[in-house]
Amino acid sequence: MGTVTSSGEERSAQALAAAGIPHEIVRHGPVGSLAEAAAVRGMEPAQIAKTIVVRRGDDDYLFVLVPGDRKISWPKLRDLLGVKRLSMPDAATALDVTGYERGTITPFGSLRAWPVIADSRVTGVISIGAGGHGVSATVAADDVIRALGANAADVTDPMG
Repeated sequence: MGTVTSSGEERSAQALAAAGIPHEIVRHGPVGSLAEAAAVRGMEPAQIAKTIVVRRGDDDYLFVLVPGDRKISWPKLRDLLGVKRLSMPDAATALDVTGYERGTITPFGSLRAWPVIADSRVTGVISIGAGGHGVSATVAADDVIRALGANAADVTDPMG
């Protein structure tokens, strides 16, 4: 693992601890699909909360927590934010603005505390990225939403 991944794991773990929310760090190794990620974590695909970085403008980003079995609905997200245009940054930009590589991104320990929107279906016990490849944190969605001051809203559509 590179230094970014190692320090990312540390930042994430420290931020989760500082938030005071109960969590369990799970090291499961590399996975190749959502189904595999859910299986190794002992969860349903909908319980895997993907953290997506979205660009709203110049040096203006946000995190969107999306259930694993769903995708961002760009029209719903634009309406919620009152903007006409949103985009996903490339991998290098996402790393620059969060300190995390794609596949490891979490709002916990990000280099900047970007606003967070959690899809309203992010509920119950979830698994969220923990700053390193093959590492996740099992947490209660309500604790995550409260700790991050997230706005919970319907911002996703079913996959496919």
